[in-house]
Amino acid sequence: MHSYKLLHCIVLACTISFVFTADAEPPAVNYDEARVGDYTLPEVLKMQDGTPVKTAADWLSKRRPEVLRLFEENVYGKAPASWGTLECILEDKNEDALGGIAVRKLLRLRLKEYPQWSGIEVLLYLPKKASGPVPCFIGLNFKGNHACTLESDIPISTNWLRDSAATKSNTTTQAPESTRGSNHGAWVPEKVVAAGFGLATAYYGDIEADYAGGWALGVRGALSPQHQQTEWKSDDWGGIGAWAWGLSRMLDGVANDPAVDSTKCAVLGHSRLGKAALWAGAQDARFSIVIGNESGEAGAALMRRNYGETVAIITGKFPHWFAGRFASYANNEAQCPVDQHMLIALCAPRPVAIGSALEDRWADPRGEYLGGVYASPVYELFGKTGLVGEWTGSVCSVEGEAIGYHLRDGKHDLTTSDWEEYIKFCSHRWSWHLVR
Repeated sequence: MHSYKLLHCIVLACTISFVFTADAEPPAVNYDEARVGDYTLPEVLKMQDGTPVKTAADWLSKRRPEVLRLFEENVYGKAPASWGTLECILEDKNEDALGGIAVRKLLRLRLKEYPQWSGIEVLLYLPKKASGPVPCFIGLNFKGNHACTLESDIPISTNWLRDSAATKSNTTTQAPESTRGSNHGAWVPEKVVAAGFGLATAYYGDIEADYAGGWALGVRGALSPQHQQTEWKSDDWGGIGAWAWGLSRMLDGVANDPAVDSTKCAVLGHSRLGKAALWAGAQDARFSIVIGNESGEAGAALMRRNYGETVAIITGKFPHWFAGRFASYANNEAQCPVDQHMLIALCAPRPVAIGSALEDRWADPRGEYLGGVYASPVYELFGKTGLVGEWTGSVCSVEGEAIGYHLRDGKHDLTTSDWEEYIKFCSHRWSWHLVR
């Protein structure tokens, strides 16, 4: 009996370890283009009743609201229409940050009517010698603000930690001192500020802990207390919806700063947070540029392509990310009324940048590229070119007028070379001259 219990515990521990290991790949994933199979995408320029969409005005007034509603109902869920009063509190300011090139601010975003939610702590860097308001990148990070910079006086996150014992429970755990600067390479604030841009980031765990019951600790729990006793409806918002909501609240806070040009704010995210960035940009037209880095399945990659991660895999591992209905399309993608080219199209006519990596087959780089290609007809309604040309499968940087794509060497990550692409992309579209 004792041996059986021990074996049971070992099996259970291994199972839990697999389920919660970030981006672990299950067996039987297809990486063979010959086995992708045929698929037919929903027509982005055709209404659900079959009526063709022929003008930009038709897209904005009719088809776009319909597509947005379909994504809410079938993929990400619908966020609440109101949440009371957002308070933005300046907690700290350093006029001589990053070795003297930046002004650093720590902002706390809270909901006045929901004090049980601790809010979002935003780390904002701005060029110190800017002659006027500057464009700004806004994005969520995976490890806490203290991990995104080499400065040693940023408060360490005390919220739930990704990839820790707390991942499996609602325990709040202090991040260890050793995590300071551990995510610096993904954010490179010195490079962003030196190029003349602001950078605002926040820990995604401030908004919602990333596990099945984590919603109870975050903004979904605060705004939806009834779900403590009842189940979520099939079109209620999931974690990606919550993180996307948080990105818009970060824009609320940053846009009020007179040093930020609120008309030139780009939303950026990597991996699951790339999905959130694309969904935030699709919903919130105040983001003038939308950037999804290796966002993969339920991000920029076409869901109907049987390559890398699939709907069945992602909803099996991370059901809390989505509206409940999305799981019904596992191995049944053809029945979903949307695909990811339509998510990118929701951003039109605003520019979108898509990033991939050669070794990140899990995210389906070709599917990410095709997401941009098949969104392009909507941009053409506005007189703009999207992505054109055949997929080559080799390192490249392709800039359409409205949609950009780059494929770099390496694995699944947000890197300095990615930032160089995004800085260039945004600079061209904002006619912004880099600071030398």
